[in-house]
Amino acid sequence: MRKIALLCGVALVAAGCGGGGPSTSGGGKLSDDKVVFGVLNDQSGVYAQLSGKNSIKAVELAIADYKAKYGDKAVAKNIVVEAADHQNKPDVANAKAAELYDRKAVDAILDVPTSSAALKVADVAKEKKKLYFNITAATMDLTGKSCNKYTFHYAYDTYMLANGTGKTVTDQGAKSWYLVYPDYLFGQDMTASFEAAVTKAGGKVVAKDPAPFPNASGDFSTYLLKAPNLNPKPDVLGTMQAGAELVALVKQYNEFKLREKGVGLAVGLMFLTDIHSLTPDALAGTTYTDAWYWNYDLRNREFADRFFQATGTRPTFAHAANYSAALQYLEAVQANGTDDADTIVKYLEGRTVEDVFLRSGKIRAEDHRVVHDAYLAKVRSSKEVKEPWDYVDVLKTIPAADAFRAPSADCKL
Repeated sequence: MRKIALLCGVALVAAGCGGGGPSTSGGGKLSDDKVVFGVLNDQSGVYAQLSGKNSIKAVELAIADYKAKYGDKAVAKNIVVEAADHQNKPDVANAKAAELYDRKAVDAILDVPTSSAALKVADVAKEKKKLYFNITAATMDLTGKSCNKYTFHYAYDTYMLANGTGKTVTDQGAKSWYLVYPDYLFGQDMTASFEAAVTKAGGKVVAKDPAPFPNASGDFSTYLLKAPNLNPKPDVLGTMQAGAELVALVKQYNEFKLREKGVGLAVGLMFLTDIHSLTPDALAGTTYTDAWYWNYDLRNREFADRFFQATGTRPTFAHAANYSAALQYLEAVQANGTDDADTIVKYLEGRTVEDVFLRSGKIRAEDHRVVHDAYLAKVRSSKEVKEPWDYVDVLKTIPAADAFRAPSADCKL
């Protein structure tokens, strides 16, 4: 486990050492005399484990750290968390976002898995002129043609995933790919990003198929039976599913013994909770790209221990990123003495940030993409696991400058 130099006091390590700026002496101007976060996500469906209700707990930990850091000098003394379940449906996400901003007086919405839902929330944020920190949707449209002044794309995107996994697996010898993806915006974006990365690395996508989303039956046998019979036979099946759907697909991949039939497995997006549900042996040797890992170093470990005490599970990168986004928003409120959205946006644009999630972090002014180091990881076998939840080896760090694409000309803030 890597050890980092602790360059600030214990309280500052918990709350984040960078990006805070000069604090006020307290008593700043807040709308309704409070700060209200809205956590909008899937709390009961396929993405509930990777984020869900535990993202609320992550935000609560950020609030506790902010209050511990500033005490009586805290500008935001009354901080509220409102939660809603968007059921992975764009229309529900649209309605819930409007309700959070209008009826619940939410200052900033966090999380929002499912790209189609995330784009709806971004539209509402723009209309209402309220902050939105996207954590768990991956579409690059959020920093492309659908970017806006009030939306920040925080944790990861399809380019980051493909640039890590697609390139690496192709470089390792898997030159021909069969892609299976959920048939909505995230899956479509993932497939386009992976095909570009694979092709650039000298490989080829020999076939690609959309699968229903949500896949109510959890049956992926059509695609798994097809894979070894394609001509040419692919070296690897690249699955773009996530959450419970990824778990179902990998179980069936193993049942059909595709690895023994010469078709390897590459996972576009994987969370710690997926490995836990499947067990490490189901994925042993699988290389993937991660935005954050709980046991990477001491700072991450300390946060993960606190999170475990509160939830009984280790945090995914989604949980850590929700913590970070909430904390950096509160730091912005503290530095400016207000939760005025335009003031907060101006303050955040172009800032460099270091905290438990963001390493080499920067909030790009051009498109509101939050860039940071990413990690290439490989799943251990069960015999290599020395501690519950510590399921991967981090093979290398992908520097922030390389992990994300350059700002898109399509983004007009």
